[in-house]
Amino acid sequence: MTATGAANDSDLLRSLLADSAEGDRGAFAHLYDLTSARIYGLALRVVRDRNYAEEVVQEAYLQFWQKAAEYHPARGSVISWMMTIAHRRAVDRVRTEELQHRKVSEYESMNREPGGPVPLEIIVDREDGDELRTCLSRLTDLQRDSIEMSYFSGMTYPEVAEHTATPLPTIKSRIRDGLRKLRHCLRSRDDA
Repeated sequence: MTATGAANDSDLLRSLLADSAEGDRGAFAHLYDLTSARIYGLALRVVRDRNYAEEVVQEAYLQFWQKAAEYHPARGSVISWMMTIAHRRAVDRVRTEELQHRKVSEYESMNREPGGPVPLEIIVDREDGDELRTCLSRLTDLQRDSIEMSYFSGMTYPEVAEHTATPLPTIKSRIRDGLRKLRHCLRSRDDA
């Protein structure tokens, strides 16, 4: 591209942005057509995900439309202004995703059940299921239901809490107390 061609393109973009600032949707559509490939390419290089890049481009163009009147030619070209805004949006997206992944990892590590055999798994391994059913029947309905959802249906403690509309600490206490009673019941039957 020649210097004259670049100057003409720069003048065209500046004119289209100025018209967009006045609410000219046609000018903004033309501006989009001329710049979207570069904006998308930048977003994709930063976020490395097509869907996120598309979202960044949408957010950036919304900001271009809303802030078109704030552009000042003395600070640089229109495309530089647009690329700066798009880059900031893309970096913000990456930071947000990293923060969410970190929070999820922290939550999972804090709420992970302790390793090793779970008492009910030891109980279920016993051959005599009748004893287990007898001992389960001695639990409160709330304890039995919570244990059955957690260990037999494979639900996590938070899922049991959500399913029963009960606070998570209450569910944990019910299951822990119920498992203690089961263990005691089965041990006393073994001793008999």
